[in-house]
Amino acid sequence: MGIFSFLKNAGAKLFGSKEETPVQEAEPVKVQDALKELVASMSLGIDAFDVSFSNGTATVFGVAHSQADKEKAILTVGNVDGVDAVDDQITLLENVEVVLESDFYTVVSGDTLGKIAKNYYGDANKYMLIFEENKPMLSHPDKIYPGQVLRIPKI
Repeated sequence: MGIFSFLKNAGAKLFGSKEETPVQEAEPVKVQDALKELVASMSLGIDAFDVSFSNGTATVFGVAHSQADKEKAILTVGNVDGVDAVDDQITLLENVEVVLESDFYTVVSGDTLGKIAKNYYGDANKYMLIFEENKPMLSHPDKIYPGQVLRIPKI
């Protein structure tokens, strides 16, 4: 549990195109519902998932079936344009084996998954490990953008 920081003006548009209402100007209930729907679309193992939103901070609640599901939920919410922090209040199921938490990495201009893999693992060819661990948030290894936060699993 803790608070994770994100770039407020980077990430997926929650309500579609730039012409629509930005997250920071939308009604909190509308933002909360949209964030819940976004996380639900990821089919993560989180029971009783809920989210509240106020002043750029999303607070996430629920019981995760794995550390990976918990981290993916945090990143899914945090990688939304207009969200600058995620307050993690998600707990793990009692019988879940505690594994090392992943590192979180913020993509910068010029990054590729291969370059990130080379930095973390010493082998650019391990980029698919990062890609696989960030599905379904990532749909293709080449579709990353500056400001996006990725999970870098420990190996």
